[in-house]
Amino acid sequence: MLAQSSGAKSADDILRKAVQGWMSILGPVTSRGLAVRLGIDAGEIWKQMLRLEMSGTILRGSFEGPSGAVADPDVEWCERRLLQRIHKATLHSLRKQIEPVTPADYMRFVLNWQHLGAQRQLTGEAGLLEALRGLEGFEAPAVEWERSLLPQRVANYDPRWLDTLTLTGVVGWGRISPHPAFAAIESGGPKRIIPTGVAPITFFLREDALWMDLCLARREVPEAHLTASLSDLANRARSYLGERGAMFPGDLARALGATADEAGHALWELVAAGLVTADGFDSLRVLVDPRRKKLFAAPAGIKRAARPSAGRWSLLRAPDAAEQSAQWRESAIESACHVLLRRYGVVFRDLMERETAMPKWRELLGMFRRMEARGTVRGGRFVSGFGGEQFALPEALESLRASRRESETNTVTYSAADPMNLVGVVIPGERESAILGRTVSYPTAKTAADAPAQLSDGALSLPFGGGALA
Repeated sequence: MLAQSSGAKSADDILRKAVQGWMSILGPVTSRGLAVRLGIDAGEIWKQMLRLEMSGTILRGSFEGPSGAVADPDVEWCERRLLQRIHKATLHSLRKQIEPVTPADYMRFVLNWQHLGAQRQLTGEAGLLEALRGLEGFEAPAVEWERSLLPQRVANYDPRWLDTLTLTGVVGWGRISPHPAFAAIESGGPKRIIPTGVAPITFFLREDALWMDLCLARREVPEAHLTASLSDLANRARSYLGERGAMFPGDLARALGATADEAGHALWELVAAGLVTADGFDSLRVLVDPRRKKLFAAPAGIKRAARPSAGRWSLLRAPDAAEQSAQWRESAIESACHVLLRRYGVVFRDLMERETAMPKWRELLGMFRRMEARGTVRGGRFVSGFGGEQFALPEALESLRASRRESETNTVTYSAADPMNLVGVVIPGERESAILGRTVSYPTAKTAADAPAQLSDGALSLPFGGGALA
């Protein structure tokens, strides 16, 4: 009896070692396929594969066949170390498939990607939402959003579309980066927050704004600094919003015992400080210009009627400490990676220079690598002349290749406050400051220009098909 048991155990071990040996050289294989090769029942091979899986020697998955539910004998298995080698070789092969483009080619691509090129504009409310997806997380002066950034991307831009998106809760807005006044207080010098139309704000899509939650959680400002930087009325307004929740402007003015103008100025301070937001964007329009001056051009023959602002004001809150788990942080970093990929198509370290609200590149890099390993993004050398790793959306790569074949002559002019003001970042030259009214002009046709940048008549000539600053 004992001899029989020992013999059975010995045969079982021999079969397990045989399966393990074959797995180390075969690559992805099913228990049915290995059973045919060895002339053994597929059920016996399946049992040995389960034993090897428990020891961590092999892994199951969908490696070559279709994904989805399959019968046990058709489940694919692969030796762990061999799978790692195959995966690395696959990534290396994918990276070598893409020939890098020049910085000028990338500029042509990214302008079209951002719908700034000729005949690239979006249309309607759905187009505006798509434009906001590409601008999400980038902070620009409040008055520039409807003066240049959105109308340049959306044909016949109508501010009512933005009102609808904000009032229905699809899109939110606010300042995410800390105000410089807080840093001035830390260095020993008192500084008050003075609200102006150039206060930077950004938009965020509420459903996937985990990146914003992470930024707000890290933007911890001591209460003493807030009290010193804000006026007494703004501090009281902040307290009311914290205690009572979202409030309409009239209710807040009545609670403060202040006039509508005084309450509006207090809210404007809180907006500039990055502490509050409102249900609708029209509330910000009133603060930027109480007289309702038109910040955008109306179509010929059409008059835009003034109307009261709509929506309640509330605090921009960071998640509670109990909600900030390690998994939440990873999800927030991945959310930031998706925001940058939607903005630039191809992302590399130099592009982070103007990103005031995004996490640091060292935090993003590890997540980009994980996303590449999962196959959701591509890694490689896509744009020449830049060090470090680069990552791209798969759908952006074909457009990037096509940018090298474009030959039409067009000049794209856009605001210097636009995230596409990449002079000095992607192409050589001195970047124009993001001052109201200043623009950047970039010719999208290929040229043979290859000389260093030169100053001429107050304009900066850009090499590599660059352009001029106006």
